[in-house]
Amino acid sequence: MLKVPPRAFPDELLQRSSSERLAYFRSYTAAHPQLKTVSEALRRSIQESGGASLIFVVGPTGVGKTTLRLRIEQELRQRFLAAGEPEPGRIPVVGFEAAAPDSGNFNWKDYYRRALGALEEPLIDYKLDRPMAGRSGTGEQTAAARVCSPELRQALEQALRHRRPAAVLIDEAQHFTKIASGRRLSDQLDCLKSLASLTGCIHVLIGTYELLPCRNLSAQLSRRSLDIHFRRYRIDNPDDVVAFQRVIFSFQRHLPLAQEPELWRDWEFCYTHSLGCVGILKDWFARALADVLERGAPTLTRADLERCAWSLDPCLTTARDTLDGESVFIEKAETANRLRQLLGFGAIAGAEAAKPADKATRMEPRPSGAGGLKHGGRRVGSRRPVRDEIGIRSG
Repeated sequence: MLKVPPRAFPDELLQRSSSERLAYFRSYTAAHPQLKTVSEALRRSIQESGGASLIFVVGPTGVGKTTLRLRIEQELRQRFLAAGEPEPGRIPVVGFEAAAPDSGNFNWKDYYRRALGALEEPLIDYKLDRPMAGRSGTGEQTAAARVCSPELRQALEQALRHRRPAAVLIDEAQHFTKIASGRRLSDQLDCLKSLASLTGCIHVLIGTYELLPCRNLSAQLSRRSLDIHFRRYRIDNPDDVVAFQRVIFSFQRHLPLAQEPELWRDWEFCYTHSLGCVGILKDWFARALADVLERGAPTLTRADLERCAWSLDPCLTTARDTLDGESVFIEKAETANRLRQLLGFGAIAGAEAAKPADKATRMEPRPSGAGGLKHGGRRVGSRRPVRDEIGIRSG
């Protein structure tokens, strides 16, 4: 007799409401290889940053970056509690999400408020010595109506020094790139780097590939920052394919349904519409689960997945952005040769001796009659291609 494996979720969950069953699945986290690898890399970087003040964690949308942040926060808190050393007032880690600006420009005042809130600072608007704006009609002095950004910045610096968190984890950090035309992107990052250096607190910027321009804005910023790539599972990597199939199997085991589905059999369809991103996959399964629970169906089928999947156009747009971002992390032979030549070394043995120059520096002949070149395409002052006479002409 075939032995049926026990359910991965409590049996009594099937008697609960649809909202409770859906909440259970949403709270489940699959500890897949990429999440473990990036978590370990980030944990090591926080413990020993090697002089870095900023850590960039970048990856495609829906790869699981928020799950990573919550996982690291939980681990740092558990490690702090396990140490057993009473440190009144200390917060082991601070994590929050940077809000998207309403006007298109990043709002530093809102950022300082959110950071102070995450640090559990009370009376953010009232604990500062605010300047007096004047006197009321009864003759009493009135305080200024607002606290300005420099005051909030100073309050945040003091709070970080007092609370001494191991790291500040900033989710959706690509919003820092939303700047006014008159302000440089490097100023945004210099402000964060300065805050991290003055307080001795590492800042971890977690975001999409939109963060990539921030990595190499200056030599000083590159010197004080680290990069961690949270990549998706790729179809051209056999180990990634196996890992992705196991993620699907793990999710289907935790779908609180009377009959366990066999979604792993449709792994190619799942990969195509999730691009190998676990976060997209989980959200997709959650939408399908909500639909199945509402209809009272016993299990989840391929047809349910098709009904709740992303359409192909969003998949195509996301795939293009993802591939563009991934290409930045591919070390190219011509880049290595360019660096060696800049430092005075020769080209790497076995590499191609001549590479096409960049479009901006490559000299190309221009067609006749274009751009001011006359005389059949010859430049001014150049001779005609005729043979010179040899010897001395006789009288």
